[in-house]
Amino acid sequence: MEHTINSVIEEKIAGIKAGANAYATGRVRLVREYIVEITGLDGAAYFERVLIGDHAEGYVDAVRQDCVLVALTRMEGKVHIGDRAVATGKEFAAQYSPYSLGHIVDIFGEDKLAGKRLDGLYDIPIEEEPIPIMDRTTVNRPLHTGITGIDMLYPIGRGQRQLIIGDKKTGKTQIALDTIYNQRGGDVTCIYVAIGKTKKDVKDIYSQLLSRGVMDYTIILAAFNDDCAPVLQNTPYAAMSIARSFLKEGKDVLVVLDDLKRHADVCREIALLMGKTPGRDAYPPDIFYAHSRMLELGCQHKNGGSITVLPICETKSGDITDFISTNIISITDGQIVLSAKNFEKGQKPAINYGLSVSRLGGAVQTPEMKKAGPPIRRELLSYLEQKEIFELANADEMSESLRRRMRRGAVILQLLKQPKFAVRSPEAMLELCRRLEEGDGE
Repeated sequence: MEHTINSVIEEKIAGIKAGANAYATGRVRLVREYIVEITGLDGAAYFERVLIGDHAEGYVDAVRQDCVLVALTRMEGKVHIGDRAVATGKEFAAQYSPYSLGHIVDIFGEDKLAGKRLDGLYDIPIEEEPIPIMDRTTVNRPLHTGITGIDMLYPIGRGQRQLIIGDKKTGKTQIALDTIYNQRGGDVTCIYVAIGKTKKDVKDIYSQLLSRGVMDYTIILAAFNDDCAPVLQNTPYAAMSIARSFLKEGKDVLVVLDDLKRHADVCREIALLMGKTPGRDAYPPDIFYAHSRMLELGCQHKNGGSITVLPICETKSGDITDFISTNIISITDGQIVLSAKNFEKGQKPAINYGLSVSRLGGAVQTPEMKKAGPPIRRELLSYLEQKEIFELANADEMSESLRRRMRRGAVILQLLKQPKFAVRSPEAMLELCRRLEEGDGE
């Protein structure tokens, strides 16, 4: 009798162990590029990692009544109808290594130049809870970009979210690279996120930063234009999770997202393939939420650390009122607007000082910069307005005071010009202001 009871108990335990180790399996029913319909995974959860044979993997992006939709992140071969799919029971996560500094990596922890995975990889969540408002504090420390037109007129603070927006080839990425370069010798860790860029473009950026000693404190997290769209979609979220791991250690982090217009286009592409109801301009209805939950992680934490976010957004024909641009403008704490017209005139950086805004302003400046900056901004904006009115006027027709203001405004605009990577210290900027006052703009 005792032997029989023991046998039954052993059978039950073996059954429980077998059940614990069993994975839910299903079959591919339909393939739409990188979106796959799978039946049989009735217990699969949203964002659960799914393996398809030994040649593809992805995550559950939608749960339907009779199937799940899986977005593929890796395809080493074609996925066919009838292929076996296995739900792992684990949430899809990015992989990160502490040795990522100085490398171009992807969300799977692979060094894209060496072609191999880094050592010390561990899972880092892509979907995280937002930082509670009680853990945030006032943004009051400056993040110096080294660009006079920004640090003096439209300053950025540590923990701020400042949009860089403008047409193609107006210097948006260069402003971000100058800002990263200006952190050398400091205590800011930088993460440059390339979304949908070509391998050549990313390698060029890497070479520029490496030759200037910037990669010692910088990670380039890249999703190339030929990667699966779900990889492009999740890369900026993975970057924010990596930044959050530094934040927990009390460190200051700068994250550059280049660019969110491309990210929005990828989200639209995935949503349409999944059959979601399109919204304005065919973007998914939750595109605002997709960007806001990413950018809202930028903050000054009460533990002393911060995440500063510089999202980049590309426009067409200088239109900053399109759907995605206005969304991001409403989420961020200000914007640096770049003008193709200024760029063509040789005004570099090609900042449109009339449309640019920093909603924190003097709150993140030193007392000296706060005193020197606003008067110059007022004079510059007045000059730019008058320049449009009197551009075709004869100088002899102007009053002496107007001619003097125009000369002074032209000098200010000239002082704001800077070649790429020719960053200035706050002391050098204050010296320029002093010389401007002493020379009275002549």
